[in-house]
Amino acid sequence: MLDALKKFLLRSKKNEKSDALVFSLMLAAGAVALAAAFVLTLEKFHLYEEPDAVLSCSINLVLNCSTVMQTWQSEVFGFPNMVIGLMAYAVVVTVAVVGLAGAKLPRWFWIAANIGFLLGTIFSYWLFFQSVYAIQVLCPWCLLVTASTTIIFSTMLHFNLKHNIFQFKRAANERVQRFLGGGYHQMIVLGWLALMVALVVLQFGEALFA
Repeated sequence: MLDALKKFLLRSKKNEKSDALVFSLMLAAGAVALAAAFVLTLEKFHLYEEPDAVLSCSINLVLNCSTVMQTWQSEVFGFPNMVIGLMAYAVVVTVAVVGLAGAKLPRWFWIAANIGFLLGTIFSYWLFFQSVYAIQVLCPWCLLVTASTTIIFSTMLHFNLKHNIFQFKRAANERVQRFLGGGYHQMIVLGWLALMVALVVLQFGEALFA
C-alpha cells in the first residue's frame, strides 16, 4: 500500500512539473504574440497617419509589413486584424497564468479554450498562406505571431490530452498517453514549424535576404 501511495505521489508531482512546463511555454508564446500584436497596432496607426511611411518591420520587398497592412486581408472583419490579437492573446496569457496557478477549473473551460485556440490557429494560418501565396509579401511580426499561435494551441492540446479532458475511453486514452510520453507530440509540432519555414524558403528563396 505504501508503495502504491509513493508511486501515486511521484506521478502527481511529475504531472505538476509537466503542467508547469506546458503553461510556461503557453505564457511565453502568448506574451510574445501579444507584444507583436501591440507593435503591429502602433505600426498600423503610423501607416494611417503617413501612408508612405517606412515601417520598422519593412526590411525589403519580401519582408515588408507596410505592403501587407495595405491589403484587404489585413482587415478581414472590417477593422485591423491586430486588434483581434490584442484581445485574444491577452486571454491566452490569462489562461496560462490560471494554469500555472494550478486552479481547478471545470472541464468545459479547458474544452472552450482548446476550441478558441484552434479557431485562432486556423485564422492565423489562413493569413499565413494568404501572405505567402496570394500577397506574396511577408510581415515579420505576423510570422512571429503564427509561430507563437502554433505553440499556444499545441500546449493547450497537450494539457487536455494529458488529463484526458476529452474523456476518451480507457484503451484510446492509454494510446494517447503513450504517444505523449514518447515525445511524438513535440516532434510533430517542431516538424510542422520546420515545414512552414521550408515553404517560405521555397517560395521566396534568396529574395528573403536581398
